[in-house]
Amino acid sequence: MNSKERVLTTFAHQEPDRVPLWCGASPEFWEKSKQEPGIESDEQLRQRFGDDFRSVYTVYNGPKQELHGDATSATVFGVERHGLGYGQPTSIPLAHAETVKEVHDYPWPDPDWMDISDVRRQAASYTNDYAIMGGEWSPFWHDVIDLLGMENMYMQMYDNPEVVDAVFQHVVDFYYEVTRRTFETAADLIDIFFLGNDFGSQEGPLLGQGFFRRYVQPHLKRLVDLGHQYDLKVQLHCCGGIVPLYPCLIEAGIDAHHSVQPSCRDMDLSFPKKTYGDKLVFNGAIDSHHVLIDGNPELIREKTREVLDIMMPGGGFAAGASHDYILEETPVENVTTMFDTIREYGQY
Repeated sequence: MNSKERVLTTFAHQEPDRVPLWCGASPEFWEKSKQEPGIESDEQLRQRFGDDFRSVYTVYNGPKQELHGDATSATVFGVERHGLGYGQPTSIPLAHAETVKEVHDYPWPDPDWMDISDVRRQAASYTNDYAIMGGEWSPFWHDVIDLLGMENMYMQMYDNPEVVDAVFQHVVDFYYEVTRRTFETAADLIDIFFLGNDFGSQEGPLLGQGFFRRYVQPHLKRLVDLGHQYDLKVQLHCCGGIVPLYPCLIEAGIDAHHSVQPSCRDMDLSFPKKTYGDKLVFNGAIDSHHVLIDGNPELIREKTREVLDIMMPGGGFAAGASHDYILEETPVENVTTMFDTIREYGQY
């Protein structure tokens, strides 16, 4: 099997030739890894790790974003941020919005700002060998939090639900339209719509099932339905202990949960595999929080094999680190050992 066949067989809940490999890494870890002997390009590094997935991207081509104060970046929704990585918001533009009109009057981004013109070329460059992921990352949950403020958002869910609904609607409208244009352009070359929202913390979900179904699930389902309309599988990246939300994700039509985190509450791998393994594909699950960063190659091999023993029977599992971003402090040797062990021990 090639990578595409291997991944699509897995997403059909069947056993391929071996467990597919997933590699997501921070830019800092990626650059560090490219300094290894014999690695001269991004594609060579992906092939060394054995990554069965490839991604295609749109490019922001909108107005120049003016920054204020100590802000170092801004989101497409005008939220300025400062700090390491993506940083933290320095502004909360809709914190004081009390009416739906105030929300409608906010300067929302135009989908025309995202350039989709290169997506088809990117996808075609992989010559049908890999599982291709596309569509906007669509972190609408995070954007709503940034626009309203987290504490204020929770209070408004009780006190002013129409305002919260309007913010969700505008944010998701943007992602929906850009993703629709991407799929109109290149869905025949894409296999998986991959989007990301962290609905969980280390200790459990950030919303209970009731509020999740009320505020989040309709918008998540709208995006999922878009992917399914173009015959794509839909994979959700979601950090945290979210097993209590699995019924909601399944109701929304999610096909796969990415970067299952066994170090979080209620995320013991045997339970989700046994309970939801016929409905959800699991991707990740090898602990990047403690094992990959702090372990040695011997421990990596041991823990990787333990995960494979639990997760690979019956298919429906792609193996990799339990987070989308392998952090810079992770030893490259440990990551290489993880992937080599998956290839060796993950044979069906």
